[in-house]
Amino acid sequence: MIKGIIFDLDGTLIDSMTVWSSIDIAFLKENGIADPPPDVSDKVKKMTVERSAEYFIERFGLSCTKEYVIRRIEELVRIQYEERIPLKPYVCELLDKLDENGIPYGVATATYRGLAEAVLKRCGIYERFRFLLTDAEYPLGKTCPDIFLGGASLLGTSPAETLVIEDSLHCCETAKGAGFIVAGVYDSVSSADRADIKRTADYYFDSLAELCALL
Repeated sequence: MIKGIIFDLDGTLIDSMTVWSSIDIAFLKENGIADPPPDVSDKVKKMTVERSAEYFIERFGLSCTKEYVIRRIEELVRIQYEERIPLKPYVCELLDKLDENGIPYGVATATYRGLAEAVLKRCGIYERFRFLLTDAEYPLGKTCPDIFLGGASLLGTSPAETLVIEDSLHCCETAKGAGFIVAGVYDSVSSADRADIKRTADYYFDSLAELCALL
């Protein structure tokens, strides 16, 4: 019996993953890295905001501070979150279904809090969530289950009765290892990990429409 749901944000509720790869490359180019490696976003997607800033400085020998990297990348991506990034299909229909069934839900994300709030408010769904947790509150990110356990506590549910919906393999692995019910959902950026996500998760959906139908 599922009594609560924890949603990922990027790649699950909003169609934003391709934005991050272009922003990472744009940031490195403006800081003198003429030919950034194409896998750089794959390297940092498992990291927290602070750790990814440290990684850029260490790997590429940047002379700027960690605080500058964090601030500048947020500046570069902010307009996308405030004006352009859309919801994934069937998000509103899914939330309606959950409300009809009295199932509470919240968001756990590694994205900057300001950006997450901006996109959810613009799309008109921010107030529907019980909580928004980020690595500001949980600095170990989603390589550690604390952010999911914190979400379950706010929902008043145990891991065994809480569904975590994620598009990334490492997040599915973390939640599954902590005893949560896990649903993987397709996103084009994480499609290379699709088979491993299917093996890890309890459920796998090509779109949120399938979860709507299940409910």
